[in-house]
Amino acid sequence: MATSRRTSTKATKARGGKDVILTAATKNFQAFGYHGTSMRDIARDADVTVAAIYHHFASKQEILQDIMVRSLSDVISLTRTALLGSGSSSSDQLHALMTAWILFHTSRQPEAIIGASEIRSLDPSGRRLITTLRDEQERMFRDVIDRGIAEGDFATPYSHDAARAIIEMGYAVAAWYRQGGHLHPQEMAQRYAELALATVRAAPR
Repeated sequence: MATSRRTSTKATKARGGKDVILTAATKNFQAFGYHGTSMRDIARDADVTVAAIYHHFASKQEILQDIMVRSLSDVISLTRTALLGSGSSSSDQLHALMTAWILFHTSRQPEAIIGASEIRSLDPSGRRLITTLRDEQERMFRDVIDRGIAEGDFATPYSHDAARAIIEMGYAVAAWYRQGGHLHPQEMAQRYAELALATVRAAPR
């Protein structure tokens, strides 16, 4: 038994370890939902045994949380980098934030869709963790919008609602965007950055 376990573990590491398991889980969670996916489904698409999965993850719930934490951490890093590299005006900063937000949701659609739809499947501790990360992302948008309103760049009286609406645009794009369609991700990002500025009633740039 010990020899068999070591063999399966080595095989999993040779094929990519945790990453190949997460890729298989992401594919299945997107297609069939968290509750419609079994550990056997993940093992089949990862080409490993179920026992090999348990070497890396204690449960299917832990896999879901790992996918969502990685996804949110990546998009927070991308949007923060975009914000730091943008101009000094609130309009420039919101444009940069939204561009990065949409590029993530067109290039990382499976994780984005899971993040938007499977929060209901998290256990209480997982929900608290993911909610904390989502709040951090929302604050980034809200801080820019609040500053734009304070400085007279944005005229919306609904700063928090505007931030949530802008964030929801990204989730919506992930749900319907198709790679290879008539709009390139960069074109989508530009279009939605303009929509974000319109949402906050930005002064002409």
